[in-house]
Amino acid sequence: MQPTHNTLSENIRAQSVELLNKHLAAAIDLHSQVKQAHWNVRGPGFIAIHELFDKVAGEVEGYSDLIAERARGLGGAAHGTVQVAAENSFLVPYPLTVADEQEHVFAVSASLAAFGQSIRDAIGQTATLGDPTTSDLFTEVSRGVDQQIWLVESHGAPKK
Repeated sequence: MQPTHNTLSENIRAQSVELLNKHLAAAIDLHSQVKQAHWNVRGPGFIAIHELFDKVAGEVEGYSDLIAERARGLGGAAHGTVQVAAENSFLVPYPLTVADEQEHVFAVSASLAAFGQSIRDAIGQTATLGDPTTSDLFTEVSRGVDQQIWLVESHGAPKK
């Protein structure tokens, strides 16, 4: 940990940075998964879903920045390389053989949901640690992820 005038104890800051880096790895992975879908989607709704996935990827990239910058603000390091993300992401690997738009919609929404669930868990963990600011950051990311799930799932085939 780097010296800082932040008034949280070093122990709290270190635990928050650990959670932030866990989610930074997953956010980087999630971004690449959504770009994988963006590049490979096919079907009658191609252009709408292709453009949607690009927007979702942009939102996820923004979450990465928020998470990394908070880790630095707490005096920690942001571990944001692709190698670190590949090693530490808790997301299920994206299926590389998917081409059908509905399969991509399902896979992307499932990855978003897994990321969102872990983010919600981190809200409580950081609040319990005594770091309400990081908890608030995770709440902001959670709201955004929920909206992205809604937008992606809106392109799914309706259940009969």
